[in-house]
Amino acid sequence: MRRNSLLAVFVMSLAVLAGANADSRGQAQPAAKKEEAPLRVALAGLAHGHAFGFFDQFQKRTDLQVVGIAEGDHQLAAHFAKSYGLAPGLFHSDLEEMLKATHPQAVLAYTNTYDHRRVVEICARYGVPVMMEKPLAVSLEDALAIEKAARAGRIHVLVNYETTWYRSNQAVYDLAHESAIGGIRKIVVHSGHRGPREIGVGPEFLAWLTDPKLNGAGALFDFGCYGADLATWLMDGHRPDSVTAVTQQIKPDVYPRVDDEATIILTYPNAQAIVQASWNWPFSRKDMEVYGQKGYAITVGRDTVRVRRLEEVETSTDAKPLEKTKEDSVSYLRAVLLGGLKPDGQSSLETNVIVTEILDAARQSAATGKTVSLAETR
Repeated sequence: MRRNSLLAVFVMSLAVLAGANADSRGQAQPAAKKEEAPLRVALAGLAHGHAFGFFDQFQKRTDLQVVGIAEGDHQLAAHFAKSYGLAPGLFHSDLEEMLKATHPQAVLAYTNTYDHRRVVEICARYGVPVMMEKPLAVSLEDALAIEKAARAGRIHVLVNYETTWYRSNQAVYDLAHESAIGGIRKIVVHSGHRGPREIGVGPEFLAWLTDPKLNGAGALFDFGCYGADLATWLMDGHRPDSVTAVTQQIKPDVYPRVDDEATIILTYPNAQAIVQASWNWPFSRKDMEVYGQKGYAITVGRDTVRVRRLEEVETSTDAKPLEKTKEDSVSYLRAVLLGGLKPDGQSSLETNVIVTEILDAARQSAATGKTVSLAETR
């Protein structure tokens, strides 16, 4: 009996060693438990500055494995390879060729916004889900084409916003939907920074952020999308009745081709949302104020909420932790693709088609000086 037990242990040890895999640098890693097997992802593009954040935050996670990177700019690819010690074999010049070679479980898009449609349409043909950086698209036409491709390919398409993973935003949503502050009457969202050039974004990022074709606009799309996304989420996916927007070029010498200041007003049957997107804030900010019939809730950074109700003084509290599946974009992506979580809210395709519709209408409103009724757009 003892001899058989020792033999069984030896066989199990061999199985564990055989199951060891390699990470993106080619280094051996311990075999993961079945439920913790790494999600095999590939990157489409590196021109989005958030690609640096992805590697900084997620490269060493054991539940994720980068199996390929499609980037036609060889100098940019070489920069990432050197910065993060990435194996040369990971890089491909063409997205479709990479999909055929690597068979990823998902693609993360770090291209300019204009190329999101192309990325989704290619990935949909191969049945590969996509998560892209915000916003979804540069136009409603492209958003609807993405939606059509996703349905035809039966793939998930998700949009990653930094603010989706803020505890404070979830706390405000819960307060509003638990009637703690009454029915929502006004939403005010502030987002942006001093400007992409002022904060020193990379040249490949700056080039397309300031291109009206590749970005859709300037601050209007770059940061207006945050407010449109949060408002649509808070209003339970309802489209606004109308969109009115004003844009300015406060720094035309710095941003001659796009706006750097934008304000969007959304009207709903019983509420209004004001989105203030800017490349002119004195410091970076992503915060919001939600006013109800019985009080207000205001976010302070990622984790804190200020609340005041009728007949009460204002209090400041730390928001409770998010569910494990919603702590960050990778955890959420794994939960959707491997855990069967149904996409909804801020990251969902349904929400972000509406977000793009709002941004498209806002661009039209700013150009014409007229309010756009969404009842007339589709």
